[in-house]
Amino acid sequence: MKKIFLTVLISGIAITSFAQTKKPVAKKPATAAKVVSKPTASPAALKSSLDSASYAFGTSIGASLKTTGLSTLNYDILLKGLKDAFTGAKTVLDQQQAQEAISTVLNNANKSKFAGKIAEGKAFLEQNKKRTGVQTTASGLQYEVLKAGNGAKPTATDSVLVNYKGTLLDGKQFDSSYDRGEPITFTLNQVIKGWTEGVQLMNGGSKYKFFVPYNLAYGERGYGPDIPPYSTLIFEIELLKVNGK
Repeated sequence: MKKIFLTVLISGIAITSFAQTKKPVAKKPATAAKVVSKPTASPAALKSSLDSASYAFGTSIGASLKTTGLSTLNYDILLKGLKDAFTGAKTVLDQQQAQEAISTVLNNANKSKFAGKIAEGKAFLEQNKKRTGVQTTASGLQYEVLKAGNGAKPTATDSVLVNYKGTLLDGKQFDSSYDRGEPITFTLNQVIKGWTEGVQLMNGGSKYKFFVPYNLAYGERGYGPDIPPYSTLIFEIELLKVNGK
């Protein structure tokens, strides 16, 4: 069955779907009895091929939008937007306003979808900050000193050499330089906010455990297949060296 791919670009967000065309009906051999079948009746509203195509576009776009997490839209306003775009009428929103509106509603839909994950992280951090030895910064980052060092402290623009491992709240490990058998070098202002802030608290030779709220980690998008959106993360970081110091 042939597939026709439909890509909808909404203020920079590409949403792809497909409609299926009917598979051609094979002709009967000349010796076979001729079979006359009645054509399938179309819904009363679909009076032409343009009507049918318009409806097909609508269902394809709707199915694609639904995969983003949206459960409803103002359909009358949606149709107005489509009509304004097709007729060249002056649009109510400019491109930036449209992008902001789409981002807001998609983020809200995603946040609602992961409400359980957000609540889990908040509850964990509330309990964790009560533990002896756990300190909380103004941003909400929590940390625990596993080993104190006496080396230099880095700044946000410094390059550092570290060993680390990262886990989700359920203990599932998603990354580890220890397992790879070699530490990693990076500049502090090029990583997640929790690392940028946290590693600056450390002296060279120290090892800390960090409890990173989702807004200081990978936020509403998550990262790859192993870090879901809105995940609170736990890192053990060993600062081996501040390069150049």
